[in-house]
Amino acid sequence: TMSAGKCGVAIVTAGTSDLPVAAEAQNTLAYLGVQFTGFHDVGVSGIHRVLRIIEDVRRCSLAIVVAGMDGALPTVVAGMLSGPVIAVPTSVGYGIGAGGVAPLLAMLNSCASGMTVVNIDNGFGAAMAAHRIICAQ
Repeated sequence: TMSAGKCGVAIVTAGTSDLPVAAEAQNTLAYLGVQFTGFHDVGVSGIHRVLRIIEDVRRCSLAIVVAGMDGALPTVVAGMLSGPVIAVPTSVGYGIGAGGVAPLLAMLNSCASGMTVVNIDNGFGAAMAAHRIICAQ
């Protein structure tokens, strides 16, 4: 299965600690034959990093955005894209992240309408949702 976009699925991570969850999504997409491109360590704490890659992300059919901590990156990315965004909260971080509950709640309460949210650390579920969306097009 290939997507219509040049890069297929964009997999965007906030920090390097989100990479294991992103890798699960990437491995699942690779198994399913879906093209993807990774954009890693572009979290909102350095918003210039998001701005640097957003044009490349726009060339993709959809974005899987993986973030822990405050869970803000998916909302920021979804606010800049017209296509589907699948948000994946992670259990990484420090403070009161509550094992991923804080970013999960932030993503569920996002003001970016239509953003899909999967469960904490569920890179596999995000990839399967992306596959279903792409195959339905």
